[in-house]
Parts: sequence; C-alpha cells; structure tokens
Amino acid sequence: MIECWRWFGPDDPTHLSDLPQVGATGVVTALHQHAPGLPWTDADISERKAMIEAAGLSWEVVESLPVSEAIKTQGPEMADHLRHYVASMEALARHGVSTICYNFMPILDWTRTQTHAPQPHGGTAMRFDLTDFAAFDLHILQRPGAVDDYAAALQDAAAMAFADMNDTARDRLTRTVIAGLPGANDGWTLDDVRARLKTYDGINAARLRQNLIDFLSEVTPVAERLDMRLCCHPDDPPFSLLGLPRVMSSADDYGHVLDAVDTVANGATLCTGSLGVDASFDAPGFVRSFGPRIHFAHLRNTKRLPSPDPARPGFLEAPHLEGDTDMVATIAALMDEEARRRAEGRADHAIPMRPDHGQELLGDRDRESLPGYPLIGRMRGLAELRGIMAAVEARA
Repeated sequence: MIECWRWFGPDDPTHLSDLPQVGATGVVTALHQHAPGLPWTDADISERKAMIEAAGLSWEVVESLPVSEAIKTQGPEMADHLRHYVASMEALARHGVSTICYNFMPILDWTRTQTHAPQPHGGTAMRFDLTDFAAFDLHILQRPGAVDDYAAALQDAAAMAFADMNDTARDRLTRTVIAGLPGANDGWTLDDVRARLKTYDGINAARLRQNLIDFLSEVTPVAERLDMRLCCHPDDPPFSLLGLPRVMSSADDYGHVLDAVDTVANGATLCTGSLGVDASFDAPGFVRSFGPRIHFAHLRNTKRLPSPDPARPGFLEAPHLEGDTDMVATIAALMDEEARRRAEGRADHAIPMRPDHGQELLGDRDRESLPGYPLIGRMRGLAELRGIMAAVEARA
C-alpha cells in the first residue's frame, strides 16, 4: 500500500519537511481555501503540487474535493456547482492527481462531542457521547422536533448533562459539534446551522441517496474519461444526527450506490473507524465484497462505549491496534486485493492508505495540533500499520 499522510496545507502545524522522518511517501491534501462549489484553479493546484514534490513526496489523494450543499439538496445553485466540480476534476487531472475522496454527509462533516478526552496513559483522544450530543441538540441548538429523536430517559439524561455544564463547557461543546474538519466551519453560528437544517426539509434518506446517485451520474463519466477514481467516505458517525438522513453508513449503503453507478471509477473510501462504530460492520468482509472499488483507505480504529441508545453508540478514537476493528485481518484483506489487481495488470493496484485521527501523545500535548491530527499520535499509528503490512508481506 502507498503510505500517506493527511496535510492541511501551508498552515498545518505539521510541516511537509517532517514527513520523510514520519515514514510517509504520499500526501493527502486539498485546497481548503476554496469554498465548496467554487472551482479549483490550475495555478493553485500547481502551487500545492510543487510544495509537495519539493519535499520529496507525491500528491496521492485529494481529500476532499467537497460536494456542496447545493448539490446534496439539489438546490438552485446545483448546475453551477456541478460545472465547477467537473472543471476542478479536469484541472486536477491535468496535473496528474487522479484519486478524489469526497463525502455526502449533510451539513456537518465528522462529529464529536470532545476533542481532548483524557486517557489513562496521560494523552487525549476524540470522543462522541450521545447524551452530550442530545444536550447540544435539545438545549443549545433547540432544534424543532429534536425531542422526537430521543427516548424519554435520554432526554432526562441530556437535561441533567446540560444543567451540569457551565457557560464555558456549553460553548466548548457547541464549537466541537459544529466545527467538523479543522477550519471547515469555524465561522458558523447556531443560526447558520438552523438555516442549513431548513434546506433539508422534505429530504429523507431515499431522496438523499438518489441525489447522490444523480451527482455520480454526472461526474463519473468525467472521471472515466480522465482515468480518475472517485471514492466516497462513509458517514461519521454512521447514524442520523440532527434529524438528517445519512446514506453511506453501511456495507449495504455502499452496495446500493456502487451498483447504481457500476463502474470502477465510482468507488469507496474504506474508513475502518467510521464504519466500525456499527457493531455489525465486518471490515475484512467489506474488502472482500468491494475490493476492486476501494481506491483509498483510512486505517483508524474506534472503541464503542456504552450509550443509552444501542443503535447510536458512543465511541472513542482508539489506538490503531486497540479498537473494535480487526486491523490485522483488514490489512491482510487489502493486501490480497492488491495482489489480485497486480495479477489482473491494473495500473492502480497499489491502494493509498493513511493513519487517521491519532491520539495526542507525549509532545503532541505541548505543541499546536489540529483536533484529531496530532503528529506523534498519528506517527505511532502509521508505525503500527507499517508493522502489520511488513508481517503480512513476509508471510506471503
């Protein structure tokens, strides 16, 4: 596999010059200065690629070329945004960047309730707690209809949790839930979230899934023409939040969408952490089912925690080998898929992977670090994953 590292651009506290020491050879990045729906320019792509190559690395995956809310909801600006998306794909292809990760999560990207939950070893980890999230939804956001999404006992627990928070804690919870990806929604207010929620009135899971298929029907032929690979990241967490539908939360969801637009250019990002929050998820089985369509892997681990609603468990970002996903079996399955591709003569036989959402460890605690993206925690994760790959290869 191609060992990659997510880098958020020139403002990332981790410098490109550090990555050869980390062990990564590829970079996963995006032009975060461009808002969703706007086109990426040749000049900006060229500049970013030159930075990466000057450090002796390669730009392996775009994560993400974001799908705008207008496309997800099929709003008034959809036609313009689709045209800009295609223009960005064409510009990336001109510069030799051929794998695009994206997601179709409504409004919020990945969602957590704590970014620095203390761990017994002295470090910190990101965490999701459904009671705290319900406290945000019911008492801070005060979303209309929110009470219908929580059982009475959970409503009571959320009220108690909210009452126990001071203003600082409530503010921290709000910023944590809204923020998502580092820097993505830093300027959003609660009113911004409420306004965006209204754009999903009347959009249920079936409608949102069809909107995703409609989007792919427009952009996948472009990807085929450009010899590019599109790979959808799963919902994180893999269940509904804020009353919004989510349609890429399970193997069944992927099967539906991959069958609907049945071409190798329409593929999957396997995120073992996101999908692994569901106790029924079988990561090696996912690889065996969808292997030819897996174009990118996020090899991270989560540990499910007790929750008042078993269908929506709490979870912790665990060390890469210590969560609920069998990482050894998953990597072995991915390497079997790579061998199968090599035997077929596929040029894209090597699958880009990256460690994801590491815990803050050691010196991470004393340096500036983006939530979920510490240097040492992810470096530990990459080292562990590389060890598994070396062992699997040696056994082959």
